[in-house]
Amino acid sequence: MTEKDNAPRILLVDDEEDILEFVSYNLEREGFKVFTGRNGKEAIQMVTKIKPDLVILDVMMPEMDGIAACEEIRKLPGFKDVVIAFLTARGEDYSQIAGFDAGADDYITKPIRPKVLISRVKALLKRSGGVSAENNVNEKIIHIGNLIIDKEKFTLQVDDREMMLPRKEFELLSLLVSKPDKVFLRDEIYKAVWGDNVIVGDRTIDVHIRKLREKIGNDHIRTLKGIGYKFVV
Repeated sequence: MTEKDNAPRILLVDDEEDILEFVSYNLEREGFKVFTGRNGKEAIQMVTKIKPDLVILDVMMPEMDGIAACEEIRKLPGFKDVVIAFLTARGEDYSQIAGFDAGADDYITKPIRPKVLISRVKALLKRSGGVSAENNVNEKIIHIGNLIIDKEKFTLQVDDREMMLPRKEFELLSLLVSKPDKVFLRDEIYKAVWGDNVIVGDRTIDVHIRKLREKIGNDHIRTLKGIGYKFVV
């Protein structure tokens, strides 16, 4: 069996040929095995044959749209938990809401930036087990959602914007992304980022979280009042 045979399998479905070519090219260049379809009906037929690790569906397609296809895929035996992401045009909030209601795990916004696409796909595949889920603590470069964190250079890339973070902000973000969806207690954060021997004010974490949200957006870091914080993709 070749390395290509072991590659994560992605089913990409869109009725626009240029989108299929562009996305397929970028995914295959990263080593993924890509299968393509052009409408929702094809997606349902193909998913049972190729058993993909990830399904990427355009929302607006002929014969059967992505929303309906997602709902039907979720009903198939063995595919209730397959990871599904939607391609949506920027500003189509209604599509995103309908997509999540239909059972989607995420959405990728058009126009598509290659770096954002790859990082989002890798994060989604980690959920499904399609990509090795190494502990992020040991990774030098972390791709998660629309973020790329370089732990050697202390840089953060958000979409196409690269920035340097103050050391404590960087350490706090690195801690949170090391275990997405884990709730880090405030005491855990103090010990990991500031250490036992450093005295800091009660609002120190909150201030650093606020500064991080200003840089990465409000959607990634969730507050559990009186308990702690967690990172979500």
